[in-house]
Amino acid sequence: MMNKIKSNLFANVVTHQRFFPFKYKFKYSLTSLYIYHHELKSLDKNVRFFSYNKFNIFSFYEKDHGYRDHRSLNEFVTDILNKNSIKYKKLNFSILCFPRIFGYVFNPLSVIYCFDEEKLIAVLYEVKNTHDEQHTYCFANYDLQNKPMYQHKCKKIFYVSPFIKMDCYYRFSIKQPSEKLSLIIEQFDNLDQKILLASQVGKKRYFLPATIMRSFIQHPLMTFRVIFGIHYQAFRILLKGGKYYSRNKKPTDSISFEGNL
Repeated sequence: MMNKIKSNLFANVVTHQRFFPFKYKFKYSLTSLYIYHHELKSLDKNVRFFSYNKFNIFSFYEKDHGYRDHRSLNEFVTDILNKNSIKYKKLNFSILCFPRIFGYVFNPLSVIYCFDEEKLIAVLYEVKNTHDEQHTYCFANYDLQNKPMYQHKCKKIFYVSPFIKMDCYYRFSIKQPSEKLSLIIEQFDNLDQKILLASQVGKKRYFLPATIMRSFIQHPLMTFRVIFGIHYQAFRILLKGGKYYSRNKKPTDSISFEGNL
């Protein structure tokens, strides 16, 4: 059974680089899940140290994604596709995210790849901030082009960093995961000056108990390191005199359709 599994792990290097109004750069290593949704129950049953909606060393909980309530991730994805007239006959989707490690995770970004059988039809970017809020940017692949790299952009409409103003836009450069992972997000102001670059580049690792244990031994506090790193870098920016931009109001979880890939 497991030799037919398409899901895998990625051993990644995550890089953050700020260009304006002052410069800094940092990087760290971690492990991401790349899971096909329909395989979750099989992974739960067959892969030791991994669980679906249950506590384990590595785990994946549906309530961390999508509507983040009692509704399923499948319902979330199909609602978005149907609402935006993205057609499919046989829907299949995968998600790139960090695992819960001993029950804890913070995912600044999760990416959902939607397929009609093997054809990529949409990409959903789930962005979270440290206030437990989420926004999903949806891009469609209406012309069903199979590209080595998909590049697309959209306005920033969700509050993330308190040191970057809202009047910005993102440019995404993304490859469909295979043996390697490449995900690059650049942020520009309204004068087209680059403010920030964030990237996640990785190599495929098989979804096996030994791989999970090896990853845990190498990065035992990985998910805690993500949230600690966010606050530590924010503190450094504050000490350098970074301008603080407050939220106007607390939004509910939201979704926006941003056009073609």
